[in-house]
Amino acid sequence: MTVTGRLELVAFDARDIEKLAAFYAELTGWDIVRKESDWITLRAGDSLEVAFQLAPDHVAPRWPGQELPQQVHLDLQVDGIEAAAERAVGLGATRLSAGSSWITLADPAGHPFDLCQTDGAGSVMGLFAVTIDAPDALALARFYADLLGMEVTYDGPEGALIAGDGKTVLLQQVSGYNPPRWPDPAYPQQAHLDILVDDLDAGEARALELGASRLNGGGEQFRVFADPAGHPFCLTR
Repeated sequence: MTVTGRLELVAFDARDIEKLAAFYAELTGWDIVRKESDWITLRAGDSLEVAFQLAPDHVAPRWPGQELPQQVHLDLQVDGIEAAAERAVGLGATRLSAGSSWITLADPAGHPFDLCQTDGAGSVMGLFAVTIDAPDALALARFYADLLGMEVTYDGPEGALIAGDGKTVLLQQVSGYNPPRWPDPAYPQQAHLDILVDDLDAGEARALELGASRLNGGGEQFRVFADPAGHPFCLTR
């Protein structure tokens, strides 16, 4: 398998990144490792970072519909989801839904996230997966698995899972899927992946071969693409 890149981080758009970063740092126990005027990064464990990108025109998702879909969300691991949900609400989250082993909330910027019951989880929350909506979950899973050198480890009616290098990405099957149309704020991306490559030209060639589309934007250090479902992502070096 040709390994093109390594998943570095997922970045969520927000009008107030200071507020959003403070919310997740307090909720999860993750450390802030980078802070700039338009970008703040938290480290979620040893393998993946979660960032917040300043987007002054950000339009919040309206979960669970597809008029303004979530596009991407985090699945967080915690032992004691009810207590964690109460604390999240106290920090500014909004409770949306619940099941037997999960609770869905919206963060202060409107992005949904899931608290997933994980027996034995420590005081610092784990990141089970970055979850991306898709009209064909298995097809998108295969795209990212090939792009990142990961493996499809699960395929079911609710979606497909890929894993590798200590990271997990879940591609969630969505009926009536409404893709982003970056950079149109009426069809917001909500979040994007940053993928590290050694060579941007070779990385671009591989991404296009797998079915990505090149988008406007970028420079000497990064280039912007859309995956086959329309989600923007960046190749960086």
